[in-house]
Amino acid sequence: MVQGRVSKLQRYATKDGPGLRTTVFMTGCNLRCKWCANPEMLNAKGGMFYYKERCQHCGICVQMAALGTITFAEIGCAIDREHCGDLEPIKDACPFEAYESTSQLMDCETLVHKLLRDREFYENSNGGVTFSGGEAGLQDDFLYACAAKLRQAGIHTALDTAGLLEPQRLLRLCQVFDLVLYDIKAFDADIHKRCTGVDNTLILENAKLLCKQKMPMIVRMIVVPGMNDDPADITARLQFVKSLGSSVKQVDLLPYHNLGEGKYDKLGMTYELHDIGKMSDERMEAIKQEGQKLGLHMTIGG
Repeated sequence: MVQGRVSKLQRYATKDGPGLRTTVFMTGCNLRCKWCANPEMLNAKGGMFYYKERCQHCGICVQMAALGTITFAEIGCAIDREHCGDLEPIKDACPFEAYESTSQLMDCETLVHKLLRDREFYENSNGGVTFSGGEAGLQDDFLYACAAKLRQAGIHTALDTAGLLEPQRLLRLCQVFDLVLYDIKAFDADIHKRCTGVDNTLILENAKLLCKQKMPMIVRMIVVPGMNDDPADITARLQFVKSLGSSVKQVDLLPYHNLGEGKYDKLGMTYELHDIGKMSDERMEAIKQEGQKLGLHMTIGG
């Protein structure tokens, strides 16, 4: 029985491919984007949210944790995440539900059964199921099994990926997907590494590989002020996407938002971009028009 770790299911999604969709968010990611809105999915095992405002200072977690790794604070508790060990037993013991796991282990059959409950919505809207994350492709065996079953049931499947996967793994996955949502976060290697922690050579090569296979793609380009909004790099990204040819059906410009910032505190993490503002509507429109002049079908927000 193939199993995978899933963070959440988002039903009735409208921005992750055509029609009404369910987006399956899976854990594990091999990038570390500074603007990440889903930090609870970075670790392959998921994470543990701590809601300090729910804490009533009952002391159960303080007693259960390794000595000194969870201590009382003015509001809630201070948690030494590096040394406190597994928080799952503490979550189960907390009477005030201050701890919340951000993932669950699921078998393929259970997940597909849940997804097929919305078959009518998919069919009536030309929608389907999108697998995202995290980097969903890191759980490729589970992903392949689930997508294959969905396609056998006549459901449209889409994969949202940053493309940092071995080519053979990516090509195998494409056998069971109808569409790839491909994230290109920068063209310049130095900019990409500064923003995500990794080189983008393989990502760009895999984009070209998918186009050679005539895989339908929607390219996603997030734009973050002061990070990857350099005009020359934006132009280079658009020109690269144009070079991919007819496989690219659409380019979605995604303006930066900080909606995931509150999650960082709940995970005991630091959000580095709290002082960064939003992209202006005028700048996003200018980028859209630049892409349109190249003959690309551009949207803002998907």
